[in-house]
Amino acid sequence: MAPHASLLEVRNLCTRFDTAEGTVHAVNGISYRVEPGETIAVVGESGSGKSVSMMSMLGLLPSPPARIAGGEVLFKGQDLLKLDRKAMRKLNGNEIGMIFQDPMSSLNPVLTVGFQIGEAVRVHQKLDREAARKRAEELLGLVGIPDPARRLKQFPHQFSGGMRQRVMIAMALACEPALLIADEPTTALDVTIQAQILRLVKRLRQKMGMSVIWITHDLGVVARLAERVVVMYAGTIVEDAAVSQFYARPRHPYSMGLLGSLPRLDAGPGSKLQAIGGQPPNLVRPPVGCAFAPRCRYALPLCREAPPPLEQVGPTDRDRVACWRKDEIEGAPHVH
Repeated sequence: MAPHASLLEVRNLCTRFDTAEGTVHAVNGISYRVEPGETIAVVGESGSGKSVSMMSMLGLLPSPPARIAGGEVLFKGQDLLKLDRKAMRKLNGNEIGMIFQDPMSSLNPVLTVGFQIGEAVRVHQKLDREAARKRAEELLGLVGIPDPARRLKQFPHQFSGGMRQRVMIAMALACEPALLIADEPTTALDVTIQAQILRLVKRLRQKMGMSVIWITHDLGVVARLAERVVVMYAGTIVEDAAVSQFYARPRHPYSMGLLGSLPRLDAGPGSKLQAIGGQPPNLVRPPVGCAFAPRCRYALPLCREAPPPLEQVGPTDRDRVACWRKDEIEGAPHVH
């Protein structure tokens, strides 16, 4: 890899699902980069394509009904979409770690936690059983589980939800991956445990120097964890911005709506949260123009006729927004 090359570069990724109702256009030509040691947050409401895009990259979608309809996913310069199943399996868990939303469905209920963490190390790093056990114990300690030697012998149901998520993080980090992908890993946890997990991931990221893609719909998490935000809507990227820019001056009407729906400390008494009216489009019959136009208070006739390109709006080629009226509404207040 060249000295200044991106760790991950997604280029024009398209994913389709062939269903009885028709073809679902789940991911529609998304492109973005992740630099070494960087954390980016991918945000958007349910159905925006956040998780599907990550599963597409890692070859984890069932085919059929899913298929990659185009694009490249370059990890350290290698196109993941061209790897066979064996090569992809070697990469997943070794160089790319993944944390899923529900640890109970990701952990095997009939195997001990120690066996499951140790198996990841044995498969990828060819350690013997005793060395794998020691590594598993070390990893449980690393993610803040007390008395790791004893807990290794326990089963997933003997752990709380927050502790199970720590086990999942330990498994994802077992081989010290260059990239960690976390798919809404704190959604099912209460806010106190959520804060602990966020602090843990930040600390481990700094210690190990890895990059992180954090998939979420919780904008409060984004501010605490990420350097950049990629906003998805209806399978497309509508905004890509530095976190500070995103919160100070969102440039896309959908981003404004997301931020306007957050509770604010400086809001006056009796003030109400702002909802985004309407519904996301049916991706079996995707709209001709901007997918957000039917819900957008800034929409013009042009917005319903042609999709706006994702264009540079800031000092770097990574500062981008897809809106026909971006120059007019830039800096507009995001609270109605």
